[in-house]
Amino acid sequence: MTKKKNTVDEELIRTLAALLDETNLSELEIEQDDWRIRVARGTRMETVTAAAAPAAPPAAVPVAADPVEHPGSVKSPMVGTAYLAPAPGADAFVEIGSQVSEGQTVMIVEAMKTMNHIPAPHGGKITAILVQDGHPVEFGEPLMIIE
Repeated sequence: MTKKKNTVDEELIRTLAALLDETNLSELEIEQDDWRIRVARGTRMETVTAAAAPAAPPAAVPVAADPVEHPGSVKSPMVGTAYLAPAPGADAFVEIGSQVSEGQTVMIVEAMKTMNHIPAPHGGKITAILVQDGHPVEFGEPLMIIE
């Protein structure tokens, strides 16, 4: 009995690449049984060194509704580590009360040594920052609220 070699499913890869464009993600990885496919678009690489001591958590503003369902919720597009500033010791991209415009970088989520800039999906005022600098985040986890 001969073992069938794994073949590349080009249609699946094309579908995943189209999904990257539709969702504005920089990479996508799926794993099933004994195979894994990772599709990533060219991204600018940056080096971020972890700070010696964790930064103080941002001042929390109570959010009345569930942050996941809040219409101004900015959700993580991937699993990774959240960074609120471009480098250790640098000023944060945004703070509670900051006014942002659509497309402005509000934080970085590092995934597999790639620094993914998270843009504001719309303009408005930052009313809550729901993650701490250097802490892990999950896919779909609310990162902040922009109203």
